[in-house]
Amino acid sequence: MADIAPINIADLAAEYRELGPELEPAVLRVLASGRYILGSEGAALERSIAEYVGAPHAVAMNSGTDALHLALRAAGIGAGDEVVVPAFTFVATAEAVSYTGATPVFADVDERTFCLDPRSLEEKLSSRTRAVIPVHLYGQTAPLGPIGAICRDRGLVMVEDCAQSLGADEGGRGAGSIGDFGCFSFYPTKNLAAAGDAGLVTTPEAAMDERLRMLRHHGSRKTYVHEFLGYNSRLDEIQAVVLRIKLAHLERYTARRAEVAQLYRRLLADAPVRLPEEHGRGRHVWHQFTIRSERRDAIRAALEQAKIGSGIYYPTPLHQTPLYADANQGLRLPVSEVLSRTVLSLPIHPFLADADVERVAETIRSAA
Repeated sequence: MADIAPINIADLAAEYRELGPELEPAVLRVLASGRYILGSEGAALERSIAEYVGAPHAVAMNSGTDALHLALRAAGIGAGDEVVVPAFTFVATAEAVSYTGATPVFADVDERTFCLDPRSLEEKLSSRTRAVIPVHLYGQTAPLGPIGAICRDRGLVMVEDCAQSLGADEGGRGAGSIGDFGCFSFYPTKNLAAAGDAGLVTTPEAAMDERLRMLRHHGSRKTYVHEFLGYNSRLDEIQAVVLRIKLAHLERYTARRAEVAQLYRRLLADAPVRLPEEHGRGRHVWHQFTIRSERRDAIRAALEQAKIGSGIYYPTPLHQTPLYADANQGLRLPVSEVLSRTVLSLPIHPFLADADVERVAETIRSAA
């Protein structure tokens, strides 16, 4: 095994090798400009993402977590409120609720798509429910038709968690353009990756656009005039120019991810693992290719032995993680709990060769 090249679950170095000739002069241009915060690069990125998603407004921030938090703040969510979130997601979805003083209420997910189950959502509604955060997990949208109908009927705010779904759509409408807010992460492993932390919020409302801009800038629209408690969540110009350059390549990279996903499907068609499903309502951008198996840990060990990276997203559902376990004793969300024991995400990125995918698949077939 010593001479076998590793296959990483993501390959940021390969992306840099390809895009470095574009990135380096752009970053140097920003450095030479002397304008590092709230400059022209950030404004241009906001316009480009808004157009790409199909949303009227976009506000860049310094992380996807802040995007969720400030969207909830802009919506007026606070102490005494409840916000329904799926238990099978990254902790930031629930943390953002907790930051506001509201309570995250955990609902179960659909075992086929891994996204929020509308039936479980309805069961979790109460007189204190103010908002819902559907997470577009692994690269395809949650069922926004029924979730949107519930939100409209109950007067609830819908905050789309689009951290893994830039470029996905639901019936032709882009993820992040359907709810009251769309919250994106550009963490380095995302499909559109910054060279550090970065995030963004989309919204259809001009009033929310203005409020978000004030929230990210210490509650201010005019220097040293602070109208309410805000935060320091401004995206720097270097991250903005990196994202602008990479955005021009995103469609090409997304197409390659789809090719890799279909190759996995063909190579693992008769393997004793459960393959991910597409819901058929719109485009999947394949942030992750996640299989399921009762032999998950054995498969992962075999991949590691073969120098193949993998990931478990997520090993503990949020209602059982230490942060929230005490407040949710006795809560059972069976699908989320089973998924946490059985899911395994395989390498899927634009720089995988077909031979790499074949090696991953053969290792899985042997181990499963």
